[in-house]
Amino acid sequence: MRQPLSRPSRPRTLVHPGAFNPVRIHSRHADHGAHYRLLLQPGLSLYDALIGPLAAAGVKSASTTILGGFFDTLSYCCAAPDGSGQAVAAYSAPIPAGRSYLVFGNATLGKNQHGKPIVHCHASIRTEDGQTRGGHILCDMSIVGPTPIPVLVTALHGFELRVSHDPETNIPLLQPHEEHPDE
Repeated sequence: MRQPLSRPSRPRTLVHPGAFNPVRIHSRHADHGAHYRLLLQPGLSLYDALIGPLAAAGVKSASTTILGGFFDTLSYCCAAPDGSGQAVAAYSAPIPAGRSYLVFGNATLGKNQHGKPIVHCHASIRTEDGQTRGGHILCDMSIVGPTPIPVLVTALHGFELRVSHDPETNIPLLQPHEEHPDE
């Protein structure tokens, strides 16, 4: 006789501390765009390997796909419950993964609150001891390994991504804004 299927448990409900915003995803339209392929150069941090070539091409905001490659050293963090109650989640302390292979990642290029370049990257990795991990890659602490790493880039034109405070989540997020060409 077949056993009745058990009802799956209800997923936990996360409620952000700020006022609910019914428009969760903000979007912008670009009249034109540009696509690039680049190779992250060995010995550079992930931050410098992305920012340098894209700045030289005049790209200030972009979405990228990192297709995989070796890092001499890589650090990441994960989102954990925020014990302070100020937000639903907060980043953990840096987790050193050592020599690692980045299996696949997405990095977003934008500007921080002061108008300086910022790279926000999430990826899955395989550590030197064979463990599969993933999280928020610490771009300035992660050094590209011995061979260039391919990246596909979609440049965003007509608007920029800028870190600004999000009142619903109560954390700074990369959000689309009108372009500031003088920065």
